[in-house]
Amino acid sequence: MSRGLSLTMGFLFILLLIFIGALGNKLGDEKERADNNSTKNVQQTVSGELTSEVTFNPPSLENVPDGPQGEAILRGFELVDDTSNQLRGDTASAEDGQQRVNELSCTSCHAGAGLEQDSSPLVGVAAKYPNYISRNDKIVTIEERINGCMVRSMNGEAFAEDDEDLDAMVAYFKYISEGIPVGAELPWLGQNDMKEVPIPDITAGETMFQQSCIACHAQDGAGIGANTGPALWGEGSFNDGAGIARFSRMAGYIQNNMPKGQEKSLTDQEASNLAAFVLSQDRPEWGYHAGDWPGGGAPKDSMTKELRQQIKDGTINWEEVLGHNTK
Repeated sequence: MSRGLSLTMGFLFILLLIFIGALGNKLGDEKERADNNSTKNVQQTVSGELTSEVTFNPPSLENVPDGPQGEAILRGFELVDDTSNQLRGDTASAEDGQQRVNELSCTSCHAGAGLEQDSSPLVGVAAKYPNYISRNDKIVTIEERINGCMVRSMNGEAFAEDDEDLDAMVAYFKYISEGIPVGAELPWLGQNDMKEVPIPDITAGETMFQQSCIACHAQDGAGIGANTGPALWGEGSFNDGAGIARFSRMAGYIQNNMPKGQEKSLTDQEASNLAAFVLSQDRPEWGYHAGDWPGGGAPKDSMTKELRQQIKDGTINWEEVLGHNTK
């Protein structure tokens, strides 16, 4: 009897050990999951804190460091703020200057050399590059992106790789991007794109332009100054390979930035009407449309010479041009 009792007690003891071991494993697994969830929550909190800390707060040009680096930053500011005059002033003749760059400046589209938050700012742009650009179907550096603007928006010549002015522009963009982490979400960038563009009324757009826009941009669209009223068409303006030559981009830009002092006051329809009138006018041609969008997906609303002619002929199919953007 005693021996049987001992065996029973021993068996129960073994079962108890197994139960305790299983319970310990379960508690350990739950602790590990809790620790993982805690770590994940901390990471999410940190990520959220980093995101909330990314604010529009560019450094002052008064705090530019002394020495060659500071000189480069200030030269970069001059080039961004007064592009045409700065670059044309370095050429041997007026003809060379006209070939070097058109009559615009970066400030023509990015007010205050890209420092004004509500007018297509460039603060933080250096943290976005290198970056994939679908128009090129490749990852481009900030130097390549600047040169893309030079040959399209500025309808001029690209900087050489070792050009000190190119280095200066990069130095300026890096300076006004200080404190912004690579890959951060910057809500003030890339806002000039109207997602749903109404079919335009060009006649109404012309009427509005003549009533409201000629004071700054002149009746013939030639403008009164790069930073006071840039050329909207003609030889002094951007070519039809520029990003703003896309209808949705121009309509979005007009609505977000015009007229000065009354930004965002235009309806979608009014902005579309004005965009159609401006982009229907003759401008320099980009000679390499065939090389754009090599990966496919080319937008249909780039206002090329062919589409401008269709507007003049009255044969343009706006539903096709605007595609899914049409309403």
